[in-house]
Amino acid sequence: MTDPRPIGHPVYRDMPTTIFEHMSARARETGAINLGQGFPEGPGPADVLQAAARAMLHRSSQYPPMPGLLELRSAVADHYARHQQLDLAPQDILVTSGATEAIAASLLALVQPGDEVLMLAPLYDAYLPLVERAGGVATMVTLTPPDWRITRAALAAAITPCTRILLMNNPVNPTGIVMRDAELALLADICVAHDLIAICDEVWEETVYDGHHHRSLMAYPGMRDRTVKIGSAGKIFSVTGWKVGWMCAAPALATLLARAHQFLTFTTPPGLQWAVAEGLGWPNQWLADQRAAYQASRDRLSVGLARAGYAVQPSGATWFLSIDLPASGIAIDDVTFCERIIDEAGVAAIPISVFYPDRAVTHLVRLCFSKSDETLDRAIDRLAAFRATLT
Repeated sequence: MTDPRPIGHPVYRDMPTTIFEHMSARARETGAINLGQGFPEGPGPADVLQAAARAMLHRSSQYPPMPGLLELRSAVADHYARHQQLDLAPQDILVTSGATEAIAASLLALVQPGDEVLMLAPLYDAYLPLVERAGGVATMVTLTPPDWRITRAALAAAITPCTRILLMNNPVNPTGIVMRDAELALLADICVAHDLIAICDEVWEETVYDGHHHRSLMAYPGMRDRTVKIGSAGKIFSVTGWKVGWMCAAPALATLLARAHQFLTFTTPPGLQWAVAEGLGWPNQWLADQRAAYQASRDRLSVGLARAGYAVQPSGATWFLSIDLPASGIAIDDVTFCERIIDEAGVAAIPISVFYPDRAVTHLVRLCFSKSDETLDRAIDRLAAFRATLT
């Protein structure tokens, strides 16, 4: 007798393609300028590419150790000691094939069926399906613009005796917010009080602007042994296609993470690992110059959009800023706006509402500014012309 069950796991069976792939595909089909998916223009910084080329030509291309090359794990530990005053050893670090694999491995290793996972919405779109596929139950604290404040009352209302994990992103994609010290201290206090493990997606830690500095939740009292800190070389060095990331955790957690990781991607290309290890040892000025370049791009897009009549939200980090449609005098929702500007303006963007599982904010649109001046200027001109048609 034929099994009557539908094919596939219910988490994925009815799931659409991600909004990033959808908008990028639309941009390719129409020739639109892609300010939707978050990736820089061009092949990447020459220094980084040359380091990878040297490693690929002159070092091994065979399987590296499952936890990652010792050179890279040591370089990550040294980087965080210098930049974030974290005390990590190489054995506390596992190299992954990108941050998304690190998130998946963390959830598969740590979530037991029925465990509640506390998340802050808007949230990166991979979180919810990964939590559900791991057997977890998602619990949301919904944050609202323009300040996106985290409060003790909202966290306390969301936590139950079944809450086991906090999954969070800081700096925050899609809002561009850097969490404030008081909010991080509050999250640490909540984790300690309720015995939660924090999975901290901190891939934007080196794209923080206006003189601010990233501080990891791992650095707060009581969090060293209950935090999984996730980083991304793709974001640090502007080579998103490399998919080199890592997880940092105390030994008891790291052992569990490794057991999940070994059955996912197992390992990551060694030439790229050696290149990232080399890059993490470069002088601090290299990262400072890159940060300054992205801040200048942010300002260029922000000023240009404001002159065109758009109300631009502040962005203190990441490669993204948002425009407020009602404040711009535009009486359409974010999804409609994004669909229209692809066809009518030749620009792709992302509606913020897709980052909410429910109770979505529908009046903000996210744009990526990690592009060349020429591309940004062309996008501004096109969006200005489109804005003029709405008056």
